[in-house]
Amino acid sequence: MFRYLIVFGFFTLLGTCSQKVSKQYLSEIVIPVEAQIPTAYESKAPCKVKENYMPDTNHVDHTPLKSIRINFHIMNGGNGTANFDEREGTAFIKQVMFVANAKLARNSQMRLPIGNNTAVIPMRYRYELTGRPGDPKDDGIYFHYDNECYGQINYGKQKNIYDKTAFERYGVMKDTVMNVFVMPYPEDSLSSKTFKISGNGIAFGNWVKVCGWHYNATKDTIWKGNKYEVPYGEWYAAKLMHHEIGHNLGLRHSWNSNDGCDDTPKHPNCYGYSPKPPCDSLWGNNFMDYNTHISAWSPCQIATIHHNMSPGKKPKLRKMLVPTWCDFKKEATINIDEDITWNSAKDLEGNLIVKNGGTLTVRCLLSLPKGAKIEVHPKGKLILDGASLYNDCEEKWKGIQLLTAAGETGTVVYQGGSEIKDVENEIKVALETERN
Repeated sequence: MFRYLIVFGFFTLLGTCSQKVSKQYLSEIVIPVEAQIPTAYESKAPCKVKENYMPDTNHVDHTPLKSIRINFHIMNGGNGTANFDEREGTAFIKQVMFVANAKLARNSQMRLPIGNNTAVIPMRYRYELTGRPGDPKDDGIYFHYDNECYGQINYGKQKNIYDKTAFERYGVMKDTVMNVFVMPYPEDSLSSKTFKISGNGIAFGNWVKVCGWHYNATKDTIWKGNKYEVPYGEWYAAKLMHHEIGHNLGLRHSWNSNDGCDDTPKHPNCYGYSPKPPCDSLWGNNFMDYNTHISAWSPCQIATIHHNMSPGKKPKLRKMLVPTWCDFKKEATINIDEDITWNSAKDLEGNLIVKNGGTLTVRCLLSLPKGAKIEVHPKGKLILDGASLYNDCEEKWKGIQLLTAAGETGTVVYQGGSEIKDVENEIKVALETERN
């Protein structure tokens, strides 16, 4: 693989206590005429591997926190007694949000397989309750009274779990916010002795329905089983919401052997502890199981989620993220002072600095916010190997800046069909013959 350095630009001088340092914005990349530009396919191949999107526990800041926009619709009948009233419902939803984000902030050890040492990887996303822009009274929590579509029946001849009427009638900002419809049981069904009460939900790709929140919230706060105590109310609701939104983020049920993750073993999907085998030991705690102890995501599941949220992967899901990569934040600067390779697409929120002794290899899409720059110190190296540097907000970022001190200049290696776009200080790429 050929390599060549970028050495053209303009200089400004800075004084330091021991030596002068010059800063150079790159203006031209000259490709030697004898060099053959390789296809970008080989260089970009790692970008398609979902495992490469797992947050690095040694460098968590290299995976900036994502926020998923979310709103809630409390469905009710004309009498207004089947689900939360507006005061109770608003308070309950805010508690669910608190609990859900708290769960995301503290991933737990997987229970299965027994005795496993599966790594506990941090979850680098949260939910953000979102109302309509420009309306300070819109808190993203809506109440609807509609006898035709308020109730949900999960089983039997009158099953309507797959019905989309509520979303079609009442969905808000459907393309940019994940709508959660909180469905109660029909009041006349609850009075029937044959009605099967079951908390349940369903994911539709960009919205979800969840059922049973009101019923379980009005029960005792703690359910005491044979061996464990399980909280209901907002804790139950948050777990069900995580599970259904997990489907929208690309996850499958984890008790099967075909969920696409080797670290979620096949098991009998015990809902909880039972004194009889296999549920005396083989009950799990993964968010994509059906269980009372939901608290864990596996590394593969987390990598899958971040892969699907990355630029260029799933545009519909991408639109539901808060575009934090559009606003420059100086405090979000990432410093590279060792040998690091980024084999996944990333959205940065601040500057990127390759310090002395550091080498950063970028192989995929890298979005930088307006006003951000990449800075390479005199003994640092930036390798662009199939990389695409750009701004994902139709703005411009500043460009690549090299520092020179004591006769040494920061190094940039350009290879693998890389491209640099959307820069204020435009970088021209030319063959040596074109330049001459």
